[in-house]
Amino acid sequence: MILKQIVRTHAKINIGLNVVAKRDDGFHNIETVFYPIKDLYDELIFEDSNEFQFNSELSFDNIILRAVLALEQYTNEKISIKISLKKNIPMGAGLGGGSSNAAGTLTTLNNVCKLNLTTNELKEIALKLGSDIPYFLQNKPAIGKSRGESLTNIDLKIAQPILLVNPGIHISTQEAFSKITPKSSDFNYKNLLNIPVEKYREYIVNDFEQPIFQKFSEIKNIKDMLYSNGAFFASMSGTGSTVYGIFQD
Repeated sequence: MILKQIVRTHAKINIGLNVVAKRDDGFHNIETVFYPIKDLYDELIFEDSNEFQFNSELSFDNIILRAVLALEQYTNEKISIKISLKKNIPMGAGLGGGSSNAAGTLTTLNNVCKLNLTTNELKEIALKLGSDIPYFLQNKPAIGKSRGESLTNIDLKIAQPILLVNPGIHISTQEAFSKITPKSSDFNYKNLLNIPVEKYREYIVNDFEQPIFQKFSEIKNIKDMLYSNGAFFASMSGTGSTVYGIFQD
């Protein structure tokens, strides 16, 4: 066991997000590129304990607790550890903060508690907790398909600075999907490797922008302002509300 271990769980943005089909299980098939943001992260602190403890300033049922319970049920092992969460990534912001926390919890507990779960087993548990949690098990640029768990790594490196703007609006992912009419996408995200950032605007679309912008005009205003201030490319991340801009400097 450990004395103390601090784990950073990073944010992500979506470069493009297309909802291509409604599934029989009630979920949706998507196509997107997940791109990690290394400068924005939450911190999970794992410490020795005689029983499970969780400390956080958040007052609601946290996905970290569900991740611990899922591990206990899968392994039939009782987890006795203290986990503290220092939250920096805004919630309901399209940056994957909660999913990143869950993935960090799964991988760290697997190691420190010597649960000996394989990557595929962790992915199976992760997908039951949330569609994009399998991505955060690796947290590298990747094309996401199916619910988001079908991942193909892509050697994408954005050299330019990325500015994140979050208006403090919490967007419900479930509500956002309810506003979407799925449609097929002709864009192959592998082509991002051959498209300069300055041309992204011509090819890349986030299907959630139209319904979210209709309800929250201030989010659309952020995107417009990023472009008016020289962004090469600007987009809402995930189902919102964060908007990012890629700039020359």
